Amino acid sequence: MAYVSVDTDEPIEKVIRRFKRMVEKEGIIREFKMRRYFEKPSAIQHKKDKTLARKQMLKKKKMHASKSY
Repeated sequence: MAYVSVDTDEPIEKVIRRFKRMVEKEGIIREFKMRRYFEKPSAIQHKKDKTLARKQMLKKKKMHASKSY
């Protein structure tokens, strides 16, 4: 859970910015958006497989490009 300690003389804008960074760093908003709708486990696995295949393809493409020079 994200929380921010506030000093007495600290401006509220600075505190809000710090809180936003912390929430983004912990991935709370991303997880909330992900869980907004139910997704079947098979659909989740399909999405993971698809992203993994894309990463491997890009890595292979990058390795091949670096070897050709």
